[in-house]
Amino acid sequence: MNKIFCFGELLLRLSPALQQEWIKSQTMPVFVGGAELNVANALSAWGVSSSYCTALPDNYLSAEMVASIEQNNINTSAIYFTGERIGMYILPMGADLKNAGVIYDRNHSSFASLQPGQINWDKLLDGHDWFHFSAISPALNENVVAVCKEALEAATKKGLTISVDLNYRAKLWQYGKKPVEVMPDLVKYCHVIMGNIWSARDLLGTNLPADINSVFDQDALSAQAKTTSMDLMAAYPNCKVVANTFRFSENDAVRYYATLTTPTSHTISNEHYTETVVDKVGSGDCFMAGLIYGLSQQKVGNWSNDNIINFAASAAFGKLQEKGDSTKQSLALIQSRY
Repeated sequence: MNKIFCFGELLLRLSPALQQEWIKSQTMPVFVGGAELNVANALSAWGVSSSYCTALPDNYLSAEMVASIEQNNINTSAIYFTGERIGMYILPMGADLKNAGVIYDRNHSSFASLQPGQINWDKLLDGHDWFHFSAISPALNENVVAVCKEALEAATKKGLTISVDLNYRAKLWQYGKKPVEVMPDLVKYCHVIMGNIWSARDLLGTNLPADINSVFDQDALSAQAKTTSMDLMAAYPNCKVVANTFRFSENDAVRYYATLTTPTSHTISNEHYTETVVDKVGSGDCFMAGLIYGLSQQKVGNWSNDNIINFAASAAFGKLQEKGDSTKQSLALIQSRY
């Protein structure tokens, strides 16, 4: 089984109940998360050795969060203590991160203030064989882009498998660079790309039909996912696996499925449906963790592509029924859905 190294910003999520309820009650739930930490939490819960690297101020609040992470059997020795702020965002309960109501408060956080040359990547990555990051980090500023590139170069030299989640957060790209000017230079290092056909277009410039937003047919979207995936593998020769997720909402109901594409195969998961959702945050991160877990299982010869994509999709779907950023689903529960 792989030893996974996850790099990204730890974030506090404030989830107010609107209509002034949070003011009247004088309470607001706070969740500790962040895309890469959510991945590490899931993998560790499933028995995968996981390390987490972020930047935090050196204060008692950080100490409490680090202790909480360590209780989940995650190695925190790579956490870099610097700066004065913990990044956070505000999102009403039940909404997802693509919601127009999300409010980010991440400028000048410890993570956003990272500079190239501060982190000894060669030392930190020693003993690991998988490096994971997401497109959320490069969205912050050019210095963080440079830090990500340092990490990717070091991981490449050490022969690590590298994965990226193409999270697209339009509100974060505010420093004068378009995503397509930044992300290709980072994705070229990656062996595994996860996202969806729309994020690949927005972050990497892949082509989509003009009428794609009006297409809801599963076969047609699966075919487009294959086309997009093949385009990505052609543009980024290191990449041998592309996963695309599809989550459609109608009022409170959600329909969910995903695809897995390699140079020689294209596989679609079972479709999942629910009429109610508890919390949408972290579902994509849970899928990413499921994808890494499945690919790790495949390396020891146990799992087919069908097993991998169904496990990842089931994990992501199950996360929709859990409050908070990270999943607590067992392997048995996830596997029982397919």
